[in-house]
Amino acid sequence: MTRSAIIGGIIAALAIGGAGAVVAVAWRPAIAAIDPPAPQSFPPDLIKRGRELAAIGNCNDCHTVRGGRNFAGGLPVPTPFGTIYSSNITPDAETGIGRWSEAAFVRAMRSGVDREGRHLYPTFPYDHFTNVSDEDDRALYAYLMTRDAVHAAARENQLSFPLNQRVVVAGWKLLFLHRGTYQPDNTKSAEWNRGAYLVEGLAHCGACHTPRNALGAERASASFAGGDVDNWHAYALNAQSPSPVPWDAAALYAYLHRGWHPDHGTARGPMAEVVSNLSQVPPSDVRAIAIYMADVFGPPPPDRKREGEAVLAQAKSASPAAAQADPQGAAIYAAACATCHESGRPPPYGGINLGLSSAISGPDPRNLANIVLSGVRPVEGERSPIMPGFAGSMSDAQIVMLLNYLRSRFGRQPAWTDLEKTVEDARRTQTALLQTSAGARNASADPAQRDKP
Repeated sequence: MTRSAIIGGIIAALAIGGAGAVVAVAWRPAIAAIDPPAPQSFPPDLIKRGRELAAIGNCNDCHTVRGGRNFAGGLPVPTPFGTIYSSNITPDAETGIGRWSEAAFVRAMRSGVDREGRHLYPTFPYDHFTNVSDEDDRALYAYLMTRDAVHAAARENQLSFPLNQRVVVAGWKLLFLHRGTYQPDNTKSAEWNRGAYLVEGLAHCGACHTPRNALGAERASASFAGGDVDNWHAYALNAQSPSPVPWDAAALYAYLHRGWHPDHGTARGPMAEVVSNLSQVPPSDVRAIAIYMADVFGPPPPDRKREGEAVLAQAKSASPAAAQADPQGAAIYAAACATCHESGRPPPYGGINLGLSSAISGPDPRNLANIVLSGVRPVEGERSPIMPGFAGSMSDAQIVMLLNYLRSRFGRQPAWTDLEKTVEDARRTQTALLQTSAGARNASADPAQRDKP
């Protein structure tokens, strides 16, 4: 045998072996379909617990298009790699999970593999859900399988090659999916451990509040250091927090339970959906989350504590002196904002004192731009903070002037740069999301309910 033939044989063997290794890593067997179980086969108390857990996991907001049917999927999730649409998790036998067994459901939660054996994209945060207990998975399954079945076929993800090949996800899992990583800390209280279990598992807080690497995985070395979600900045939830007043467990509990706190402002953007869900769960679970996260923040150093006390004292005595450098911004603020924000009434009946706003004091202006454009929607059926959006009544130039004024008057940091591009991007992103959501809503709605051309 010639040398070239030997080398060719070795290359062929390596190629075959490599292909076999890829198949071994990527292939997962299908799990047999079942007849959809009768809703009455699940105990009522198990369903109730599942409802609470689904709220903690924010399942409805990720799997429901605004204005669409609950849990029917189709919500567009923009990522740096393209748009992924959430799946239908109603018990519809054809387009949902109606024919999934509990074992198939648990495999999706733990390993990110659907009933048919396909790898799920990690926009479904199974890297956190792998920490969920058997009992809680069982309760979630019971809750979802007793919802109204909605026939809504999955939308095609918008990903370019090779990311549209699910074998790539198997490689991602080899690098970043670590099963069963949560372990109780015996040196901490039961309440702290309960909070840690929820935050690191079902609540998946780090999925938004931790920066990601080039492959889209959370950077473990920068846990809770802040992240990006749908053109919003999820603030750092550790010692790097930009909040003018340091957080403690009591403030975190109030904020998470009712969506606002007088010393910290109002939840908005994706966080508004989270706290809306948390208002429906047992207060003990919300308190446990607050206790754990207060420990993640850590006690503020003396200088940080003094700064926070000074901010509070100033906020409660009088509004900061108006900046004189930008009369145009001041005029816009006086016409559009001052009536509520200088009323002296705390939320939900008045605007927050803007000297306490993380959106103004933070390093990234996107959140403030988004709030001014879209406002703050009220929580249905509750007395909650509300603010009109100004996308239709202010030009980009006027919003830039307003943001500059707010930063100079109420903030204590240097001026933001390139605000023109930030506002332009925020308006374009909001418009695109509204259009995409409308298309997804129409795709998942009953024909009679679809929007007219």
